[in-house]
Amino acid sequence: MERINKSHPEEFILLGFADRPWLERPLFIILLLTYPMAMMGNIAIILVSTLDSRLHSPMYFFLTNLSFLDMCYTTSIVPQMLFHLGRSKKTISYLRCAVQLYFFHIMGGTECLLLALMSFDRYVAICKPLHYTLIMNRCTCILLVATVWLGGMTYAVSEATVTLHLPLCGRNTLDHLVCEIPVLIKAACGEKGSNELTLSVVCIFMLAVPLCFILASYASIGHAVFKIKSSEGRKKAFGTCSSHLIVVFFFYGPAISMYLQPPSSISTDQPKFMALFYGVVTPTLNPFIYTLRNKDVKGAWGNLVRSVFTSK
Repeated sequence: MERINKSHPEEFILLGFADRPWLERPLFIILLLTYPMAMMGNIAIILVSTLDSRLHSPMYFFLTNLSFLDMCYTTSIVPQMLFHLGRSKKTISYLRCAVQLYFFHIMGGTECLLLALMSFDRYVAICKPLHYTLIMNRCTCILLVATVWLGGMTYAVSEATVTLHLPLCGRNTLDHLVCEIPVLIKAACGEKGSNELTLSVVCIFMLAVPLCFILASYASIGHAVFKIKSSEGRKKAFGTCSSHLIVVFFFYGPAISMYLQPPSSISTDQPKFMALFYGVVTPTLNPFIYTLRNKDVKGAWGNLVRSVFTSK
């Protein structure tokens, strides 16, 4: 028992930006503003996609899942960030750190696979329009989303469990804003080369493979779009696909730079800014990217607002 207590402290100290305290207040204000924006934007997409019958299609079913994911993703870290930025004592219990580790990586892993699934949906819609309703029927969509969630959970539970079993040798200081797998591996003592290798291999399948699949899908989509004779049809296809590609760029870029390199080679500030980017910036921007470039969503939202005021 004594050995276990030394390996796993009762609490962690999250240093965050302790070396730059002048950053804490502006960051606190930014998070205080962006978190409600992210929640309201994603809730709005879920409401519109659910209440408007014209949006009851596979694309908006996947978009609803993405919005729900983003809400959970940002909620797993932002309230704790706000709590720590607003006080001098920046500790988190070992149990809360473990819960955050599982929850944060379940959402992140699931989003990696969901974005690939959304690209497949666009590929079928544009490249095989006559077979779209047959291939992407309701049962298939539910099965695909369930598989994506299961894949994200499997990745998170396996990797987080292995990471939590690494000995820390009494160390309880993490130079980060949240509990994240690469930072915990870096803080561990003893032999951890196998853990770094395992994380890199798993993340190739969770990040690099889905990204290659997305790029291949959009290469086929681009080829098919140029064959569309109607300029309006090409414009609509490009509008829908470009929104998804922007989201892919914002999510996969920081995630790949963080997870596809050995944790020992990660710089001191990189995890902090990357966590802020794919845990805060991306979930906040996603609703605006999809609504500002999507006439169907904007029209449905306008109809919903008018119906509310008309009923009153």
